[in-house]
Amino acid sequence: MTKPGHNLLTSGILLVCWLVCCSNLLAWQNETVLKGIEVKPTDIPGYTAVKISNKTITVDGKLSESQWSNAARTSSFVDLISGKPAIHKTESAILWDDDYLYIAFWVQEPDVQAKYKKQDSPIYYDNDVEIFIGADNAYYEFEMNSFGTIYEAMVMWNDRYAELGFEKEPTLTRDHKSAQAFNGVGYKTHPRGPRTIALGYDFPKLKSAVAVDGSVNNSKDRDRGWTAEIALPWKGMKHLLLGDARACPPKENDIWRINLFRFNQYKEAPPAKDSSGWAWGRHSVWDSHVPECFPKVTFVEKKKTK
Repeated sequence: MTKPGHNLLTSGILLVCWLVCCSNLLAWQNETVLKGIEVKPTDIPGYTAVKISNKTITVDGKLSESQWSNAARTSSFVDLISGKPAIHKTESAILWDDDYLYIAFWVQEPDVQAKYKKQDSPIYYDNDVEIFIGADNAYYEFEMNSFGTIYEAMVMWNDRYAELGFEKEPTLTRDHKSAQAFNGVGYKTHPRGPRTIALGYDFPKLKSAVAVDGSVNNSKDRDRGWTAEIALPWKGMKHLLLGDARACPPKENDIWRINLFRFNQYKEAPPAKDSSGWAWGRHSVWDSHVPECFPKVTFVEKKKTK
């Protein structure tokens, strides 16, 4: 037999629990990703990357294949700090097959400019596009300008560097001539602590190309912009995924964290506050090295139909 008042007491307890759960949920939805980062979890973009048939894309920068025409594009890039629209449109798309992760950029630029032609030059001082792929204990950085010059780096969290054996790869050792201690760019209070950045790292068998609709470094004419195409072999992810249990290639509905950027040497005219760095998902600080802000990419086998 139920004691008098038991149902009322139980209902009261359930109500309190429900209110606490709702309060916790609202707190999560409204909290920042990290202390000092003004990005809510609900602000982080999402994207569905659809699988295509193997060997159907030629990496030439032209993006002429039907797969790119049919691919969903990301939202247009916004200012890295403010999240406001950029003066020129930049969009991307992501595809994949059993062998590669493919990423494309459509870059609107009325006067295409570039300086650096030597690999691993500091093209972040140029007008470039960038890819950051996040994993549990490291993230990979790729940059390319309109000459097709590339710059690469692997960034590893120090707290598991020795345990996971990153130093077994010669270009990832801390005493390598291109290795540096790293603690972020503008955001130097990441709770996970310091990192090591390997600037001599080359992603195995990566393919990349650009195509310019106009002319580079000729301000006498008007350009439309340029496109970029990158193919990263899944087999080359082994160093990035050290200590990471995810499937590679991904399985259906697996989620990876990837952010895409564009940096420029020109800005919107004052009084607009243009940081000259644009991103698919903003970071709210002058620092592209905040993996918690990277958009969420879901990998699927087929495009969903309505």
